[in-house]
Amino acid sequence: MAVSPEPCIGIFGGSGLYSLLDTSDAITIDTPYGAPSSPLHRGTIGGRTVVFLPRHGVHHELPPHRVNFRANLWAMQSVGVRAILSPCSVGSLQPHIEPGHFVVLDQFVDRTSGRADTFSDGPNVTHASMAHPYDPHLSAVLAQAARDAAVVVHEAGTVVVIQGPRFSTTAESRWFSAMGWDVVNMTQYPEVALATELGIPFGGIALVTDFDAGVAGRDDIAPVTMDAVFAMFRANIDRVRDVLARAVANVEFPA
Repeated sequence: MAVSPEPCIGIFGGSGLYSLLDTSDAITIDTPYGAPSSPLHRGTIGGRTVVFLPRHGVHHELPPHRVNFRANLWAMQSVGVRAILSPCSVGSLQPHIEPGHFVVLDQFVDRTSGRADTFSDGPNVTHASMAHPYDPHLSAVLAQAARDAAVVVHEAGTVVVIQGPRFSTTAESRWFSAMGWDVVNMTQYPEVALATELGIPFGGIALVTDFDAGVAGRDDIAPVTMDAVFAMFRANIDRVRDVLARAVANVEFPA
């Protein structure tokens, strides 16, 4: 009889988060959907087993529309991941959500196109419920971790996911803002949806790196650049690591 892998926590993120792991072993996985973004790295954080995968590749070589999300999620499940924490960078769509703040995500709006976004390709079709894609337990754990780390955190927020790699026009950004959506990102979909299909609880926490182009009342905003986003993320990487390490300690696996 095959032995099931040890249940563990998965983290998607950027290469700056490798140092989260106290120890690390690389695991190369072949999946029915092709290769994941990189080998998986299994290690520990505070004694808990964690598997880390940089969604954009080791050198950030994969733009958001080229990330093989299905392979990434399938690989995570195959090595025993039973809960996923998904830190990401976002632009703010609302004036009260400022750069440097954190947002615990609870809803998404999909504005991508052409992405392979389901495991249900037939002949047996499953329609997954997506009313509440982010897991309430993981959201609560992330919110508490952010409070304990003394960062400014918004404990709920809707992320609108755009195709990328381009940023939004001012008109698009004004529309997103007027709809009441909170932040904008390029990778949460279909990552969270695929995790939901696999039955893996998923928690998303976003670092706000900039105001998006069309935020109401902020006519002084300069157009966002990738260099500015990376600079803001680097300036806050220690805070992101702190929040994730605190969250890992309190993740509980579903029965």
